[in-house]
Amino acid sequence: MECISVFDMLKIGIGPSSSHTLGPWRAAERWISELKANNTFNLVETIQVDLYGSLSLTGKGHATDYAVMLGLTGANPETLPIIDIETTIASIKATETIPFNNEKTLSFQPETNIIFNKKFLPFHSNGITFSTIIKGKKVKSTFYSIGGGFVVKEERKNAKKNFEIKCSFPYPIDKGLELLKFCKDLNKPISEVVLENEKSIRSETEIDYELKRIWDTMLECMYTGCHTEGHLPGGLNVRRRAFDMHTRLQGTSPYTSPVEWIYAIRNTEVKFRQILKWVSCFALSVNEVNAALGRVVTAPTNGSAGVIPAVLMYYLVIENHDGNFEDIKKFLLVAGEIGSIFKKGATISAAMGGCQAEIGVSSAMAAGALTELLGGSPEQVLVAAEIAMEHHLGLTCDPIGGLVQIPCIERNAMGAIKAINAAELALDTDPNNVKVPLDKVVNTMWETAKDMNSKYKETSEGGLAVSVNLSDC
Repeated sequence: MECISVFDMLKIGIGPSSSHTLGPWRAAERWISELKANNTFNLVETIQVDLYGSLSLTGKGHATDYAVMLGLTGANPETLPIIDIETTIASIKATETIPFNNEKTLSFQPETNIIFNKKFLPFHSNGITFSTIIKGKKVKSTFYSIGGGFVVKEERKNAKKNFEIKCSFPYPIDKGLELLKFCKDLNKPISEVVLENEKSIRSETEIDYELKRIWDTMLECMYTGCHTEGHLPGGLNVRRRAFDMHTRLQGTSPYTSPVEWIYAIRNTEVKFRQILKWVSCFALSVNEVNAALGRVVTAPTNGSAGVIPAVLMYYLVIENHDGNFEDIKKFLLVAGEIGSIFKKGATISAAMGGCQAEIGVSSAMAAGALTELLGGSPEQVLVAAEIAMEHHLGLTCDPIGGLVQIPCIERNAMGAIKAINAAELALDTDPNNVKVPLDKVVNTMWETAKDMNSKYKETSEGGLAVSVNLSDC
Protein backbone atom coordinates (compact mmCIF):
# COMPACT_ATOMS: atom_id res chain seq x y z
CA MET A 1 0.00 0.00 0.00
CA GLU A 2 1.17 3.55 -0.63
CA CYS A 3 2.84 5.37 2.19
CA ILE A 4 2.48 9.12 1.72
CA SER A 5 3.43 11.30 4.66
CA VAL A 6 1.82 14.61 5.55
CA PHE A 7 5.23 16.09 4.77
CA ASP A 8 5.03 14.71 1.24
CA MET A 9 1.75 16.56 0.72
CA LEU A 10 2.84 19.78 2.44
CA LYS A 11 6.27 20.76 1.16
CA ILE A 12 8.07 24.08 1.41
CA GLY A 13 9.28 25.37 -1.94
CA ILE A 14 9.45 28.27 -4.36
CA GLY A 15 6.64 29.30 -6.73
CA PRO A 16 4.93 29.52 -9.03
CA SER A 17 4.21 25.82 -9.71
CA SER A 18 4.85 22.62 -7.81
CA SER A 19 4.61 20.55 -11.02
CA HIS A 20 6.51 22.94 -13.26
CA THR A 21 8.88 24.66 -10.84
CA LEU A 22 9.47 22.57 -7.71
CA GLY A 23 9.23 19.26 -9.60
CA PRO A 24 11.88 20.07 -12.24
CA TRP A 25 14.06 21.57 -9.49
CA ARG A 26 13.83 18.29 -7.55
CA ALA A 27 14.40 16.33 -10.76
CA ALA A 28 17.69 18.16 -11.28
CA GLU A 29 18.67 17.27 -7.73
CA ARG A 30 17.72 13.65 -8.36
CA TRP A 31 19.84 13.55 -11.51
CA ILE A 32 22.85 14.88 -9.63
CA SER A 33 22.33 12.23 -6.93
CA GLU A 34 22.06 9.59 -9.64
CA LEU A 35 25.34 10.69 -11.21
CA LYS A 36 27.08 10.63 -7.85
CA ALA A 37 25.68 7.18 -7.04
CA ASN A 38 27.09 5.94 -10.37
CA ASN A 39 30.43 7.69 -9.72
CA THR A 40 30.04 9.66 -12.96
CA PHE A 41 29.40 13.16 -11.62
CA ASN A 42 33.02 14.25 -12.08
CA LEU A 43 32.97 12.91 -15.67
CA VAL A 44 30.13 15.17 -16.83
CA GLU A 45 31.33 17.39 -19.66
CA THR A 46 28.11 18.99 -20.96
CA ILE A 47 24.49 19.41 -19.88
CA GLN A 48 21.37 19.41 -22.02
CA VAL A 49 17.85 19.60 -20.60
CA ASP A 50 14.78 18.67 -22.67
CA LEU A 51 11.34 19.70 -21.40
CA TYR A 52 8.34 17.86 -22.81
CA GLY A 53 4.58 18.34 -23.06
CA SER A 54 3.01 20.53 -20.42
CA LEU A 55 6.42 21.41 -18.97
CA SER A 56 7.31 22.90 -22.34
CA LEU A 57 3.99 24.53 -23.20
CA THR A 58 3.77 26.58 -19.99
CA GLY A 59 7.37 26.28 -18.89
CA LYS A 60 8.34 29.89 -19.44
CA GLY A 61 5.36 31.18 -17.47
CA HIS A 62 6.09 28.74 -14.66
CA ALA A 63 9.82 29.56 -14.56
CA THR A 64 10.65 25.94 -15.34
CA ASP A 65 13.92 27.01 -16.95
CA TYR A 66 14.83 28.95 -13.81
CA ALA A 67 13.97 25.95 -11.63
CA VAL A 68 16.12 23.62 -13.71
CA MET A 69 19.11 25.94 -13.53
CA LEU A 70 18.73 26.49 -9.79
CA GLY A 71 18.42 22.75 -9.23
CA LEU A 72 21.56 22.12 -11.28
CA THR A 73 23.48 24.56 -9.07
CA GLY A 74 22.55 22.50 -6.00
CA ALA A 75 20.44 25.27 -4.41
CA ASN A 76 17.78 24.15 -1.92
CA PRO A 77 14.26 25.51 -2.67
CA GLU A 78 13.41 25.39 1.03
CA THR A 79 16.27 27.64 2.10
CA LEU A 80 17.56 29.59 -0.92
CA PRO A 81 17.06 33.31 -0.23
CA ILE A 82 14.46 34.62 -2.67
CA ILE A 83 16.65 37.60 -3.51
CA ASP A 84 19.36 35.20 -4.76
CA ILE A 85 17.18 33.74 -7.53
CA GLU A 86 17.54 36.57 -10.04
CA THR A 87 21.22 37.13 -9.31
CA THR A 88 22.01 33.42 -9.75
CA ILE A 89 20.13 33.24 -13.07
CA ALA A 90 21.67 36.51 -14.26
CA SER A 91 25.14 35.18 -13.49
CA ILE A 92 24.50 31.97 -15.46
CA LYS A 93 23.29 33.97 -18.46
CA ALA A 94 26.10 36.51 -18.31
CA THR A 95 28.96 34.04 -17.90
CA GLU A 96 27.37 31.29 -20.03
CA THR A 97 28.46 28.85 -17.34
CA ILE A 98 26.74 27.00 -14.52
CA PRO A 99 28.24 26.01 -11.14
CA PHE A 100 27.17 22.35 -11.38
CA ASN A 101 26.05 21.38 -7.86
CA ASN A 102 28.30 24.26 -6.83
CA GLU A 103 31.25 21.89 -7.30
CA LYS A 104 32.42 22.35 -10.89
CA THR A 105 31.89 24.96 -13.60
CA LEU A 106 30.47 23.85 -16.93
CA SER A 107 29.62 25.72 -20.11
CA PHE A 108 25.88 26.44 -20.15
CA GLN A 109 23.72 28.71 -22.29
CA PRO A 110 20.06 28.62 -21.20
CA GLU A 111 18.71 29.39 -24.68
CA THR A 112 20.49 26.43 -26.24
CA ASN A 113 21.01 24.00 -23.36
CA ILE A 114 17.36 24.01 -22.25
CA ILE A 115 15.10 22.81 -25.06
CA PHE A 116 11.31 23.22 -25.03
CA ASN A 117 9.70 20.28 -26.87
CA LYS A 118 5.94 20.51 -27.43
CA LYS A 119 5.53 16.78 -27.91
CA PHE A 120 4.25 14.71 -25.00
CA LEU A 121 6.07 11.65 -23.71
CA PRO A 122 3.71 8.65 -23.36
CA PHE A 123 4.27 8.08 -19.65
CA HIS A 124 3.25 11.49 -18.29
CA SER A 125 2.60 14.99 -19.60
CA ASN A 126 5.40 16.53 -17.49
CA GLY A 127 8.57 14.92 -18.81
CA ILE A 128 12.13 16.18 -18.35
CA THR A 129 15.27 14.57 -19.72
CA PHE A 130 18.83 15.39 -18.63
CA SER A 131 21.58 14.48 -21.08
CA THR A 132 25.35 14.63 -20.80
CA ILE A 133 28.51 13.38 -22.47
CA ILE A 134 30.54 10.92 -20.43
CA LYS A 135 33.71 9.54 -21.98
CA GLY A 136 32.46 10.53 -25.41
CA LYS A 137 29.11 8.78 -24.99
CA LYS A 138 25.72 10.50 -24.58
CA VAL A 139 23.92 9.44 -21.41
CA LYS A 140 20.28 10.32 -20.70
CA SER A 141 18.02 10.21 -17.66
CA THR A 142 14.30 11.01 -17.78
CA PHE A 143 12.09 12.09 -14.88
CA TYR A 144 8.41 12.98 -14.57
CA SER A 145 6.93 15.68 -12.37
CA ILE A 146 3.59 14.17 -11.32
CA GLY A 147 2.20 17.01 -9.20
CA GLY A 148 2.84 18.54 -5.79
CA GLY A 149 6.60 18.42 -6.25
CA PHE A 150 6.60 14.60 -6.57
CA VAL A 151 9.10 13.25 -9.10
CA VAL A 152 9.27 9.68 -10.44
CA LYS A 153 11.09 7.66 -13.07
CA GLU A 154 9.12 5.54 -15.52
CA GLU A 155 10.95 2.33 -14.80
CA ARG A 156 10.26 2.37 -11.07
CA LYS A 157 7.78 -0.25 -9.95
CA ASN A 158 4.27 1.20 -9.62
CA ALA A 159 5.44 4.66 -10.70
CA LYS A 160 2.65 5.05 -13.21
CA LYS A 161 0.17 4.88 -10.35
CA ASN A 162 1.93 7.84 -8.74
CA PHE A 163 3.18 5.70 -5.86
CA GLU A 164 5.57 7.27 -3.38
CA ILE A 165 6.56 4.33 -1.18
CA LYS A 166 8.90 5.35 1.61
CA CYS A 167 7.81 3.39 4.64
CA SER A 168 5.25 1.02 6.12
CA PHE A 169 2.58 2.70 8.21
CA PRO A 170 0.93 0.77 11.08
CA TYR A 171 -2.43 1.96 9.74
CA PRO A 172 -2.12 1.87 5.93
CA ILE A 173 -4.78 3.94 4.19
CA ASP A 174 -5.65 4.15 0.52
CA LYS A 175 -9.33 5.02 0.77
CA GLY A 176 -11.70 6.97 2.97
CA LEU A 177 -13.46 3.79 4.14
CA GLU A 178 -10.16 2.40 5.43
CA LEU A 179 -9.50 5.63 7.31
CA LEU A 180 -12.93 5.52 8.93
CA LYS A 181 -12.41 1.89 9.97
CA PHE A 182 -9.17 2.75 11.76
CA CYS A 183 -10.88 5.69 13.48
CA LYS A 184 -13.64 3.39 14.69
CA ASP A 185 -11.35 0.52 15.73
CA LEU A 186 -8.97 2.82 17.60
CA ASN A 187 -11.69 5.20 18.82
CA LYS A 188 -9.60 8.12 17.61
CA PRO A 189 -10.29 11.17 15.44
CA ILE A 190 -8.62 11.33 12.04
CA SER A 191 -5.80 13.60 13.23
CA GLU A 192 -4.72 11.08 15.88
CA VAL A 193 -4.73 8.14 13.46
CA VAL A 194 -2.59 10.17 11.05
CA LEU A 195 -0.29 11.16 13.91
CA GLU A 196 0.24 7.50 14.83
CA ASN A 197 1.31 6.80 11.26
CA GLU A 198 3.69 9.75 11.26
CA LYS A 199 5.19 8.62 14.58
CA SER A 200 6.22 5.37 12.91
CA ILE A 201 8.78 7.24 10.80
CA ARG A 202 9.81 10.20 13.00
CA SER A 203 9.54 11.34 16.61
CA GLU A 204 6.67 13.52 17.76
CA THR A 205 9.17 16.26 18.51
CA GLU A 206 10.30 16.15 14.88
CA ILE A 207 6.69 16.10 13.71
CA ASP A 208 5.85 19.17 15.77
CA TYR A 209 8.96 20.97 14.57
CA GLU A 210 8.19 20.31 10.90
CA LEU A 211 4.49 21.16 11.23
CA LYS A 212 5.38 24.41 12.97
CA ARG A 213 7.86 25.18 10.19
CA ILE A 214 5.13 24.59 7.62
CA TRP A 215 2.66 26.82 9.45
CA ASP A 216 5.28 29.54 9.98
CA THR A 217 5.98 29.50 6.24
CA MET A 218 2.25 29.76 5.47
CA LEU A 219 1.79 32.63 7.94
CA GLU A 220 4.85 34.47 6.69
CA CYS A 221 3.59 34.04 3.14
CA MET A 222 0.18 35.55 4.00
CA TYR A 223 1.84 38.36 5.90
CA THR A 224 4.20 39.15 3.01
CA GLY A 225 1.40 39.06 0.46
CA CYS A 226 -0.82 41.36 2.50
CA HIS A 227 1.98 43.88 2.96
CA THR A 228 3.43 43.96 -0.57
CA GLU A 229 2.10 46.48 -3.05
CA GLY A 230 2.54 46.67 -6.81
CA HIS A 231 2.19 44.41 -9.85
CA LEU A 232 3.17 40.80 -10.46
CA PRO A 233 5.98 39.88 -12.87
CA GLY A 234 5.32 38.02 -16.11
CA GLY A 235 3.82 40.54 -18.50
CA LEU A 236 0.11 40.36 -17.62
CA ASN A 237 0.41 43.52 -15.51
CA VAL A 238 -1.67 41.94 -12.73
CA ARG A 239 -2.00 44.24 -9.74
CA ARG A 240 -1.60 42.68 -6.33
CA ARG A 241 -5.01 42.85 -4.66
CA ALA A 242 -4.24 41.43 -1.21
CA PHE A 243 -2.44 44.65 -0.23
CA ASP A 244 -5.40 46.84 -1.18
CA MET A 245 -7.92 44.52 0.49
CA HIS A 246 -5.84 44.31 3.63
CA THR A 247 -5.47 48.08 3.78
CA ARG A 248 -9.25 48.45 3.78
CA LEU A 249 -9.86 45.61 6.23
CA GLN A 250 -7.19 46.12 8.88
CA GLY A 251 -8.17 47.83 12.08
CA THR A 252 -6.25 50.17 14.33
CA SER A 253 -4.44 47.59 16.50
CA PRO A 254 -0.67 47.91 16.03
CA TYR A 255 1.55 44.94 15.17
CA THR A 256 5.14 44.36 14.15
CA SER A 257 5.22 40.64 13.29
CA PRO A 258 3.08 37.93 11.71
CA VAL A 259 2.09 36.55 15.12
CA GLU A 260 1.07 39.99 16.42
CA TRP A 261 -0.84 40.43 13.16
CA ILE A 262 -3.11 37.51 14.09
CA TYR A 263 -4.10 39.23 17.33
CA ALA A 264 -4.66 42.52 15.51
CA ILE A 265 -7.03 40.89 13.00
CA ARG A 266 -9.04 39.39 15.86
CA ASN A 267 -9.93 42.93 16.90
CA THR A 268 -11.44 43.84 13.53
CA GLU A 269 -15.10 43.80 12.48
CA VAL A 270 -16.41 40.32 11.70
CA LYS A 271 -19.65 40.76 9.78
CA PHE A 272 -20.32 38.24 7.02
CA ARG A 273 -18.97 40.45 4.23
CA GLN A 274 -15.80 41.15 6.18
CA ILE A 275 -15.29 37.43 6.80
CA LEU A 276 -15.59 36.72 3.08
CA LYS A 277 -13.10 39.47 2.34
CA TRP A 278 -10.61 38.33 4.99
CA VAL A 279 -10.65 34.74 3.74
CA SER A 280 -10.25 35.92 0.14
CA CYS A 281 -7.48 38.28 1.18
CA PHE A 282 -5.53 35.49 2.89
CA ALA A 283 -5.87 33.22 -0.14
CA LEU A 284 -4.96 35.93 -2.65
CA SER A 285 -1.95 36.97 -0.61
CA VAL A 286 -0.39 33.50 -0.73
CA ASN A 287 -0.85 33.04 -4.44
CA GLU A 288 0.43 36.50 -5.24
CA VAL A 289 3.61 35.60 -3.38
CA ASN A 290 3.67 32.32 -5.29
CA ALA A 291 3.26 34.11 -8.62
CA ALA A 292 6.24 36.31 -7.77
CA LEU A 293 8.55 33.30 -7.24
CA GLY A 294 8.13 33.56 -3.48
CA ARG A 295 8.36 30.78 -0.89
CA VAL A 296 5.12 28.88 -0.27
CA VAL A 297 3.92 25.50 0.95
CA THR A 298 2.53 23.03 -1.59
CA ALA A 299 -0.98 22.35 -0.35
CA PRO A 300 -1.15 20.07 -2.21
CA THR A 301 0.42 22.14 -5.03
CA ASN A 302 1.84 25.63 -5.44
CA GLY A 303 -1.02 26.73 -7.69
CA SER A 304 -3.47 25.83 -4.91
CA ALA A 305 -1.23 26.91 -2.03
CA GLY A 306 -3.58 29.64 -0.75
CA VAL A 307 -6.64 27.58 0.19
CA ILE A 308 -5.38 25.71 3.25
CA PRO A 309 -3.59 28.68 4.91
CA ALA A 310 -6.64 30.90 4.29
CA VAL A 311 -9.06 28.44 5.91
CA LEU A 312 -6.74 27.75 8.84
CA MET A 313 -6.22 31.48 9.34
CA TYR A 314 -10.02 31.91 9.24
CA TYR A 315 -10.30 29.43 12.10
CA LEU A 316 -7.64 31.24 14.16
CA VAL A 317 -8.86 34.80 13.66
CA ILE A 318 -12.62 34.33 13.31
CA GLU A 319 -13.80 31.02 14.77
CA ASN A 320 -11.50 30.45 17.73
CA HIS A 321 -9.48 33.25 19.28
CA ASP A 322 -7.98 30.71 21.66
CA GLY A 323 -6.70 28.56 18.80
CA ASN A 324 -3.15 27.34 19.30
CA PHE A 325 -0.50 25.06 17.83
CA GLU A 326 -2.47 21.94 18.77
CA ASP A 327 -5.29 23.13 16.53
CA ILE A 328 -2.86 23.93 13.74
CA LYS A 329 -1.30 20.49 14.13
CA LYS A 330 -4.65 18.69 13.90
CA PHE A 331 -5.67 20.77 10.88
CA LEU A 332 -2.49 20.03 8.93
CA LEU A 333 -2.54 16.31 9.80
CA VAL A 334 -6.12 15.90 8.59
CA ALA A 335 -5.54 18.01 5.49
CA GLY A 336 -2.46 16.00 4.56
CA GLU A 337 -4.27 12.69 4.89
CA ILE A 338 -7.20 13.78 2.74
CA GLY A 339 -4.78 15.04 0.11
CA SER A 340 -2.96 11.71 0.08
CA ILE A 341 -6.24 9.84 -0.54
CA PHE A 342 -6.81 11.97 -3.64
CA LYS A 343 -3.23 11.47 -4.80
CA LYS A 344 -3.51 7.70 -4.43
CA GLY A 345 -6.95 7.37 -5.99
CA ALA A 346 -6.77 10.11 -8.62
CA THR A 347 -4.18 12.87 -9.14
CA ILE A 348 -3.04 16.22 -7.75
CA SER A 349 -1.50 17.27 -11.07
CA ALA A 350 -3.33 19.85 -13.17
CA ALA A 351 -1.38 18.57 -16.16
CA MET A 352 -3.20 15.26 -15.69
CA GLY A 353 -6.54 16.35 -14.27
CA GLY A 354 -7.11 20.05 -14.77
CA CYS A 355 -7.63 22.45 -11.88
CA GLN A 356 -10.05 20.09 -10.12
CA ALA A 357 -6.87 18.21 -9.20
CA GLU A 358 -5.38 21.27 -7.52
CA ILE A 359 -8.01 23.71 -6.25
CA GLY A 360 -10.57 20.91 -5.89
CA VAL A 361 -8.24 18.77 -3.81
CA SER A 362 -7.00 21.69 -1.70
CA SER A 363 -10.59 22.72 -0.98
CA ALA A 364 -11.43 19.16 0.07
CA MET A 365 -8.35 19.04 2.29
CA ALA A 366 -9.24 22.33 3.98
CA ALA A 367 -12.93 21.46 4.36
CA GLY A 368 -12.19 18.18 6.09
CA ALA A 369 -9.55 19.68 8.36
CA LEU A 370 -11.80 22.56 9.42
CA THR A 371 -14.64 20.13 10.14
CA GLU A 372 -12.54 18.23 12.69
CA LEU A 373 -11.52 21.46 14.42
CA LEU A 374 -15.17 22.51 14.61
CA GLY A 375 -16.09 19.28 16.38
CA GLY A 376 -17.13 17.11 13.45
CA SER A 377 -16.91 13.33 13.56
CA PRO A 378 -14.53 11.41 11.24
CA GLU A 379 -17.54 10.62 9.06
CA GLN A 380 -18.45 14.31 8.83
CA VAL A 381 -14.84 15.19 7.99
CA LEU A 382 -15.04 12.98 4.91
CA VAL A 383 -18.48 14.34 4.06
CA ALA A 384 -16.99 17.85 4.03
CA ALA A 385 -14.11 16.76 1.79
CA GLU A 386 -16.57 15.10 -0.59
CA ILE A 387 -18.81 18.16 -0.78
CA ALA A 388 -15.88 20.44 -1.53
CA MET A 389 -14.56 18.25 -4.34
CA GLU A 390 -17.98 17.48 -5.77
CA HIS A 391 -18.42 21.15 -6.58
CA HIS A 392 -15.04 21.45 -8.27
CA LEU A 393 -15.47 18.46 -10.60
CA GLY A 394 -14.52 19.28 -14.18
CA LEU A 395 -12.65 22.48 -13.32
CA THR A 396 -10.18 23.17 -16.11
CA CYS A 397 -6.62 24.49 -15.92
CA ASP A 398 -6.28 27.29 -18.46
CA PRO A 399 -3.69 29.81 -17.27
CA ILE A 400 -3.41 32.91 -19.43
CA GLY A 401 0.10 33.23 -20.81
CA GLY A 402 1.08 30.05 -18.97
CA LEU A 403 1.37 32.10 -15.77
CA VAL A 404 -0.03 31.03 -12.41
CA GLN A 405 -1.99 34.27 -12.15
CA ILE A 406 -5.25 34.42 -14.11
CA PRO A 407 -7.51 32.66 -13.16
CA CYS A 408 -5.35 30.74 -10.68
CA ILE A 409 -5.03 33.35 -7.92
CA GLU A 410 -8.77 34.04 -7.67
CA ARG A 411 -9.55 30.34 -7.74
CA ASN A 412 -7.77 29.96 -4.41
CA ALA A 413 -10.14 32.47 -2.85
CA MET A 414 -13.13 30.59 -4.26
CA GLY A 415 -11.71 27.25 -3.11
CA ALA A 416 -11.26 28.57 0.43
CA ILE A 417 -14.81 29.93 0.63
CA LYS A 418 -16.20 26.65 -0.71
CA ALA A 419 -14.18 24.73 1.88
CA ILE A 420 -15.70 26.70 4.76
CA ASN A 421 -19.19 26.29 3.32
CA ALA A 422 -18.62 22.54 2.81
CA ALA A 423 -17.52 22.20 6.45
CA GLU A 424 -20.66 23.92 7.70
CA LEU A 425 -22.87 21.76 5.48
CA ALA A 426 -21.12 18.61 6.72
CA LEU A 427 -21.55 19.59 10.37
CA ASP A 428 -25.30 19.76 9.80
CA THR A 429 -25.37 16.47 7.90
CA ASP A 430 -26.10 12.99 9.22
CA PRO A 431 -23.46 10.85 7.45
CA ASN A 432 -25.99 8.00 7.29
CA ASN A 433 -28.01 10.07 4.82
CA VAL A 434 -25.11 10.86 2.48
CA LYS A 435 -25.53 9.52 -1.07
CA VAL A 436 -22.01 10.18 -2.39
CA PRO A 437 -19.12 8.90 -0.24
CA LEU A 438 -15.66 10.40 -0.54
CA ASP A 439 -14.22 7.37 -2.33
CA LYS A 440 -16.84 7.70 -5.06
CA VAL A 441 -16.02 11.33 -5.70
CA VAL A 442 -12.28 10.55 -5.76
CA ASN A 443 -12.92 7.93 -8.44
CA THR A 444 -15.25 10.29 -10.32
CA MET A 445 -12.60 13.00 -10.29
CA TRP A 446 -10.08 10.58 -11.80
CA GLU A 447 -12.52 9.44 -14.50
CA THR A 448 -13.32 13.08 -15.26
CA ALA A 449 -9.60 13.81 -15.52
CA LYS A 450 -9.10 11.01 -18.02
CA ASP A 451 -12.04 12.20 -20.12
CA MET A 452 -10.98 15.86 -20.08
CA ASN A 453 -9.60 17.28 -23.32
CA SER A 454 -5.84 17.73 -23.05
CA LYS A 455 -6.06 21.42 -23.95
CA TYR A 456 -7.69 22.04 -20.58
CA LYS A 457 -4.83 20.42 -18.66
CA GLU A 458 -2.28 23.15 -17.99
CA THR A 459 -1.24 23.61 -21.61
CA SER A 460 -2.54 27.17 -22.18
CA GLU A 461 -4.11 25.82 -25.38
CA GLY A 462 -7.77 26.14 -24.32
CA GLY A 463 -10.28 28.04 -22.20
CA LEU A 464 -9.34 31.46 -20.88
CA ALA A 465 -5.78 30.96 -22.09
CA VAL A 466 -6.91 31.34 -25.70
CA SER A 467 -10.07 33.42 -25.18
CA VAL A 468 -8.08 36.23 -23.57
CA ASN A 469 -5.13 37.60 -25.51
CA LEU A 470 -2.02 38.92 -23.82
CA SER A 471 -2.67 42.20 -25.59
CA ASP A 472 -5.99 42.45 -23.70
CA CYS A 473 -4.03 42.52 -20.47
